[in-house]
Amino acid sequence: MESDYDELDRRLVHALQIDGRAPFSTIAEALGVSDRTVARRYARLRSAGAIRVLGGFDPTALGAVLWFLRVRCAPTAALPVAEALAARPDTSWVSLNSGGTEITCVVRTESEADSEALLLAKLPRTPRVEGVTAHSVLHAFYGGPDNLVGKLGWLDTAAIERLRPPPLPHRPGPVRLDDGDRKLLALLATDGRAGFEQLAAATGWSPTTVRRRMTELREHGVLYLDLDVDWRVFGGNARTLLWLSVAPAHLEEAGRALAGHPEIAFAAATTGPTNLYASVVCANQRELYRYLTTRIAALPAITHLETAPVIRTVKQAANRI
Repeated sequence: MESDYDELDRRLVHALQIDGRAPFSTIAEALGVSDRTVARRYARLRSAGAIRVLGGFDPTALGAVLWFLRVRCAPTAALPVAEALAARPDTSWVSLNSGGTEITCVVRTESEADSEALLLAKLPRTPRVEGVTAHSVLHAFYGGPDNLVGKLGWLDTAAIERLRPPPLPHRPGPVRLDDGDRKLLALLATDGRAGFEQLAAATGWSPTTVRRRMTELREHGVLYLDLDVDWRVFGGNARTLLWLSVAPAHLEEAGRALAGHPEIAFAAATTGPTNLYASVVCANQRELYRYLTTRIAALPAITHLETAPVIRTVKQAANRI
């Protein structure tokens, strides 16, 4: 609950959003508290499941395709199907929505053959799955390395500048992953603050090689630091998925506008029967109503809107709950 967390907790989360691998001493200096206080607060937040620093992996940088799936099920089948989807290594953000009869998840496919196998063969033949709608992600307007925490403003400009690491150059061109890279990414996906010695032991590399490879993968856009947050830390008790149809001439404008809204955690242009998707975090249903009737209503050329309240999250970034 929101009352379980205080201003220092929220400032610490904001600090980790800026640099998830910042030393506790650096964070402590920016927050004006001791190193021990930061370490203790972080341990408490992490053990409570309120926050996790993760190494995010952008498969699109390697040519993979991300799909949003909307899976309609009989009510008694929804949770078992959701758990089966969550157990797959290629899924993330598996949730039960809309009264428990719809599952939404993100699926990563490496090739057209993978997409066909999942979308045309496996899911439609699953018992008690009544229908599947698939939307491939064409362009992300907000999300990934961008995090809603950064919009909430718990740190002042001086603290932000003290914590912000030097920008990394963008390195174009293809990148190939070997077994060591996969081991590195797998460990970072569970703990983005894992030390270089721990990462070296997992990969068989030296700590210096680990540091250099992490930098290379971040420069290629394959690896980024992500933050899994229980939004109740910030009073966000109502997470809702939006599926919008927007006239193509206004899709870019609407997507950019969405990205700037303080309620938006993720926004992307997609294929499918709707062409704009968003994940919204509000304090409660009343605030959601206000958001829909003001900011969303003001977006250009919306012809259709569906809202799907999230009633249970089964899997977040890439980890089951």
